[in-house]
Amino acid sequence: MTTLAKVPCTIVTGFLGAGKTTLVRHVLENAGGRRLAVIVNEFGDVGIDGEILKGCGVESCPEDAIVELANGCLCCTVADDFVPALKSLLDRPNPPEHIVIETSGLALPKPLVKAFNWPEIASRVTVDGVVAVVDGAAVAAGRFADDPEAIARQRAEDDSLDHDNPLEEVFEDQLLCADLVILNKADLISDAEKNSVMNEISKVLPRAVALVQTRNGQVPVKVLLGLGAAAENDLAARPSHHDLEGEHDHEDFDTFIVELPSFTSPQALVERMVKVAEEHDVLRMKGFIDIEGKPMRLLVQGVGARIQHHFDRRWPEGEKRRSRLVVIGEKGFDQAAIRKTLIG
Repeated sequence: MTTLAKVPCTIVTGFLGAGKTTLVRHVLENAGGRRLAVIVNEFGDVGIDGEILKGCGVESCPEDAIVELANGCLCCTVADDFVPALKSLLDRPNPPEHIVIETSGLALPKPLVKAFNWPEIASRVTVDGVVAVVDGAAVAAGRFADDPEAIARQRAEDDSLDHDNPLEEVFEDQLLCADLVILNKADLISDAEKNSVMNEISKVLPRAVALVQTRNGQVPVKVLLGLGAAAENDLAARPSHHDLEGEHDHEDFDTFIVELPSFTSPQALVERMVKVAEEHDVLRMKGFIDIEGKPMRLLVQGVGARIQHHFDRRWPEGEKRRSRLVVIGEKGFDQAAIRKTLIG
């Protein structure tokens, strides 16, 4: 089969909280009748991102065409999880015309691209493109800036930084593999900051790659899909910090789930989440919350001290109204103290 006969797949990568799920939801809601399927990878065992996507109610991508894989990073579980999931979608009576794969924020995209050369799927699918979503506001704040002086200062203050920052390596690997970079949350930074961020990203990119500014993942679908990159045949042009390693692990990160009570208002929870973000080394918080007296479920997502929330759907009759929050951070953060602050 030629590449044109294969089902195209778009890999959406990006760091924690960059806006990947928002981007994928935008694609689903603007598919223009194109039959889509989604594979979404969670870091942790609560399907927050999958639930957000299933709540779209989009005819072109029904709930049974959204596959959640929560057993670990896709790049580490290719044989056990990803390839079988992909084959199950391709073997459907009415297979998708395009598959969107949302990786976890900790995933390295290159091993996933390599998986498209596996004999079981090589003749049936191709990587149409790797889309890296970047949190413009986070990068502007210097979270991943390649600043030797800043790193030197950090090393002087923290002995644990006597090696390459693993977070920065993950971030750069996502850019190094990209066919398209989405600078999301561009509305939260000034023009000068945008130019600075774009310059920093351009320094990392190994080849000419389009860089698109946006807010809330609002990118035309025709820009995202149909790149025709056939990335699995172009691995040499996608260098990685981990090319000499057989595999990577996530021992630098911890994730846990907090069962919460109902809250009287969203703000009551937001205040606790901000306190946690300010006092602990938390990268990401996300979950669904029961607000007393409200018929709808609250979706809450936090990147650092920036907390966003909205009511996403009604609680169905008979469904238990639970409040659960996934917390992701660098290894060694104080889980007990975080639980105490959140639960109150």
